[in-house]
Amino acid sequence: MDDNVRKEIETLKGMVLNWKRGFLGWASPGGDNEYVIHEFSDEIQQQVYPFVRRMVETGHLTDSEAREFMNFCYSQVEDLRRQMEEMETSHNTEESEHKLVESSSY
Repeated sequence: MDDNVRKEIETLKGMVLNWKRGFLGWASPGGDNEYVIHEFSDEIQQQVYPFVRRMVETGHLTDSEAREFMNFCYSQVEDLRRQMEEMETSHNTEESEHKLVESSSY
């Protein structure tokens, strides 16, 4: 892989990670965040995939390199899902503990 292409891929990785952080900010601690996951996945599909496909078509990336990069992107979608589930679980645990404290104070 050419150094310029490597830099471009690293820039794209940074962009995807920034998107993930942004989408995490959309998450509701109470759950029902599936739409956020879909939005993030759609963003990758609509913005990143066509660019990567063109890089393969023009010979700047091999199929294997493109597949590896897209696997990275979609692993970020799964990581976002995991982070949201952890946030929801933490919120539900805190909510349950709060209710327990309220009920025991009667």
